[in-house]
Amino acid sequence: MTATLETALADLHAAGDEGRAAEVAAYHKVPRPYLGVPVPVVTELAKGWRETLDVPERVALADGLWRTDIHEARVAAAKLLVQARIKGDDAVWRLIASWVPEFDAWAIADHACDAGARRLVADPSRIDEVEGWTQSDSFWSRRAALVITLPWTKQNFPKPHDLAIRDRVLGWAASMADDREWFIQKAIAWWLRELSKHDPERARGFLDAHGQRLKPFARKEAGKYL
Repeated sequence: MTATLETALADLHAAGDEGRAAEVAAYHKVPRPYLGVPVPVVTELAKGWRETLDVPERVALADGLWRTDIHEARVAAAKLLVQARIKGDDAVWRLIASWVPEFDAWAIADHACDAGARRLVADPSRIDEVEGWTQSDSFWSRRAALVITLPWTKQNFPKPHDLAIRDRVLGWAASMADDREWFIQKAIAWWLRELSKHDPERARGFLDAHGQRLKPFARKEAGKYL
């Protein structure tokens, strides 16, 4: 049966748990509906829906789920779009990018960035648009620029254009090093920690140049594997 917004929401509600929903709401501290559906369950539901839909239908369902503002529905919206290869993926990218200004919680943002990172790897020219997020008044958008580019920390044998992107993002991180927002500091540390596993020289160079500008916890986490 082809998944629709109505059936998808019914699936999510059926898998919900009121007690868990209250715990998740208290944890995230963002006022929106919570159903109490564990992420692995949301992932499996989204996988099943995805198999019944073509790309335009997936985009439409993801858009509808996101607009409900239900926590698990937004996670499911992102999960619907997690795929390495999507032929003609511009509508997918445009939808994910449209969500960025609405980010207000780390879990939803990270799931959306996971989907978006695959579209960014598929078309690295989109990095120009991502760079614009670093100038946003919203720290969630600035943070998203770092989270969505995490694939560039993980290459053991990066090509020259990948190294250029790696250095470009490190430049963004340097521009944010004085930002006292915890989530920004955490994101910089995350980027550097992952980078240090594959390119310790660059990670160490960043910390030598800018480490003292980071909060102590971020500096410690960034250098965890150095």
